[in-house]
Amino acid sequence: FPGVFPGDVSDVPPEREVEFTIDLVPGTGLISMAPYRMSASELKELKKQLEELIEKKFIRPSVSPWG
Repeated sequence: FPGVFPGDVSDVPPEREVEFTIDLVPGTGLISMAPYRMSASELKELKKQLEELIEKKFIRPSVSPWG
């Protein structure tokens, strides 16, 4: 839909000054799951899309044990 979305989305989403917390149930532990299997072409496309999202600052790398 190139006619619907602007070409430059570097300012989307806007920065918001909202802080929030997620209260966990006491005793809650980490859930560990293996990632879904992907073909080489799917993995290549995933990496490409993740790089684009990181460059646009929609997402950022995380080392959190919660994912």
